[in-house]
Amino acid sequence: MNHYIALLLLPLFILAAACEPAPDSGQAAEKEQPAEVRGVVERVLTAEEQAALTPDEVLDSLLDGNRRFVDNDLTARDHSAQVRQSTSGQYPKAVVLSCLDSRIPVEDVFDKGIGDMFVARVAGNFVNQDILGSMEFGCKVAGAKLILVMGHEHCGAVKAAVDGVELGNITSMLANIRPAVEKATAGLDPEADRSSKNAALVHEVCVENVLHNIERIRKESPILREMEEDGAIRIAGAVYDMDSGRVEML
Repeated sequence: MNHYIALLLLPLFILAAACEPAPDSGQAAEKEQPAEVRGVVERVLTAEEQAALTPDEVLDSLLDGNRRFVDNDLTARDHSAQVRQSTSGQYPKAVVLSCLDSRIPVEDVFDKGIGDMFVARVAGNFVNQDILGSMEFGCKVAGAKLILVMGHEHCGAVKAAVDGVELGNITSMLANIRPAVEKATAGLDPEADRSSKNAALVHEVCVENVLHNIERIRKESPILREMEEDGAIRIAGAVYDMDSGRVEML
């Protein structure tokens, strides 16, 4: 009889033993945790910190970050913590209009993290009504202090515009870059190469395209123009050097 009862209770003993933690499980978990990263940035920008910034300070901050990027000295960040902290709001420093190009990781280029900047991207870094509206939101509503239009060397969209490429929706997209092409080629020697094989011409179109779109922002957005005139924001242009990773201001 006792043997029969023991057989009935055996599964219960096995189940209870399986549910109990191993004696050294806490120690094992502690050993598996990664070592603490010193100097890691965990916080996102607050509304008070954003309000205290000036447009010039924001630009200096971006250029300082770019120097760290060039020196391969990027800031360590706890992205998981920053994601959680930014859930209820965002207070970025800047709006950056960049090309679609996959070789330009904009946040890394300026050594910035989650919540630090708005980034708009389109092949050829030009503005249209939607991007202007996004810039107005970023500055007038969300408080960003800087708009930076950033072109880059060896830009495929610029080269295609120089060569007059026509293909599907790309044709109308490249029409936004044509004014820069026309300005850059206006003073060329009649015998000069007017194709994308002319590296100096491609560079000049890249620069003219940035400047043209800065003019468009001021002309087509009274909100942003007034904010710039009042000193609330700064609108600037730059070119990213694909060879060095350096951002050169125009």
